[in-house]
Amino acid sequence: MTDVEDRKPQPDEARSAFPPMPPAGAAGQAPADSESSTTSEFAIPRGLAAPRIGTESETTSEFALPKGLDAPQPPQAEPEGSAFSPPSTYGVRQAPPAFTPPNGTPAVSLTKDVPWQDRMRTMLRMPVAERPAPEPVQRAEEGGPAVPRVLDLTLRIGELLLAGGEGAEDVEAAMFAVCRSYGLDRCEPTVTFTLLSISYQPSLVDDPVTASRTVRRRGTDYTRLAAVFRLVDDLSDPETQISLEEAYRRLAEIRRNRHPYPTWVLTSASGLLAGAASVLVGGDLVVFVAAALGAMLGDRLAWLCAGRGLPEFYQFTVAAMPPAGLGVALTLAHVDVKASAVITGGLFALLPGRALVAGVQDGLTGFYITASARLLEVLYFFVGIVTGVLVVLYFGVQLGAKLNPDVALGVSERPLWQIGASMLLSLTFAVLLQQERSTVLWVTLNGGVAWVVYGALHYAGGLSAVASTAVAAGLVGLFGQLLSRYRFASALPYTTAAIGPLLPGSATYFGLLAIARSDVDAGLVSLTKAVALAMAIAIGVNLGSEISRLFLRIGSAEKRRAAKRTRGF
Repeated sequence: MTDVEDRKPQPDEARSAFPPMPPAGAAGQAPADSESSTTSEFAIPRGLAAPRIGTESETTSEFALPKGLDAPQPPQAEPEGSAFSPPSTYGVRQAPPAFTPPNGTPAVSLTKDVPWQDRMRTMLRMPVAERPAPEPVQRAEEGGPAVPRVLDLTLRIGELLLAGGEGAEDVEAAMFAVCRSYGLDRCEPTVTFTLLSISYQPSLVDDPVTASRTVRRRGTDYTRLAAVFRLVDDLSDPETQISLEEAYRRLAEIRRNRHPYPTWVLTSASGLLAGAASVLVGGDLVVFVAAALGAMLGDRLAWLCAGRGLPEFYQFTVAAMPPAGLGVALTLAHVDVKASAVITGGLFALLPGRALVAGVQDGLTGFYITASARLLEVLYFFVGIVTGVLVVLYFGVQLGAKLNPDVALGVSERPLWQIGASMLLSLTFAVLLQQERSTVLWVTLNGGVAWVVYGALHYAGGLSAVASTAVAAGLVGLFGQLLSRYRFASALPYTTAAIGPLLPGSATYFGLLAIARSDVDAGLVSLTKAVALAMAIAIGVNLGSEISRLFLRIGSAEKRRAAKRTRGF
């Protein structure tokens, strides 16, 4: 026997908390007892059963449900139409039966013979869920055209309309008509002064598709505007099958078309416009020629500045200087002419009547952002004209030019001459706007009627100039809207040029002359009158158009909804 086997444990070792180490030779042998003789203070005492570990972990969280308490059952689904039920998804064509209010559901009667402008305006005023579903139209493409391409075509059409001076409401109506013609009924177009956007959402649970386009270049071409309107009219016609590729091809042709009048015709038209305006305010043949020469020179200088990339503010400033300089030169040369008529005629060719009417129309129809931008543009143009004329008048007064602001312009002495001059002014204005030749005659007659009404109310009837201008402009808007509905086209070619004889050229000139002679109070009064006349023109044109839609119902079967009041109650 070895020493390890002969050695007996001491009493202190038996009472130790740690067990003795096994001998080195017995390291790989199993103990005789099946359970380990562990005497650690962390060991479970003998006779106490160890808890059995389950297959799943026990939840001891304070949020756990106590044993013996049944779990609550999920609530039953709310009935259809409940305020707490999730919205159901369905298409417009497969809408479930809905609750009918006690007062009934207003019927939407959109006949096919109604102009698409009125139909689209009516639906744009309605919530998306209440709009009638479009009739299924079979297009040439299998499965329908791609949504991004339809939205791109819509934005390009809206860009041409907005750049051509069309009102924001009409641009939105045209964009909605294009989308609806290709089956995109749940779309929302948005128009501002420089940005167009449109969003389409197939259903309540689908992601919307949104596209936008920026309008960077603006140009006055009513021939192109009329062609775009014809394209939208053809797309809106359910009997006309125009594929997306065909629509793109026609739009490309519209963009490539050249202006109907060459440059020399436009320059001559600006000269004739200024000459007709000078005769309208009492000028004779010499005044006619002088005003025409000054306006043509100013037009050429403006084209030169545009070619150099100068902003339109400086173009208007430079274009206003030659007519004013020619009038001052004639006065310094002691030529017996009405210099005021020469300068006034030159102002008629520059006043931004088109932008003013469009700006006020946008404000009256609820597009306040676009209206503010348009009116701010008009203000910049007007300040540019004022700057150019005021600089010339100031130097003319310093040089001794006898420009008397107290001399009244004789506009009531030759009514027949004034009527002829007003019609010539409208004719040349239509040429400058690049209108189609078929519309020039109509707008010329409309301008003559406007001046006859103004002269009868103001000179013969003794009515104030502002009220007479508003009534005459209202008739212009009424006749223009009737003509546009008769031809299913835009109303701008029939109204913009017709308001030319009503523009406040003389009030603007006398206000600037008074300021140049250091009579600021009288100048501000005259300029305020010019602003009032301009607002009367714009409001009158819009009111005449609304009257034609409201009462006459020419080509329209119903009234469109108006925007609700946002103040008062």
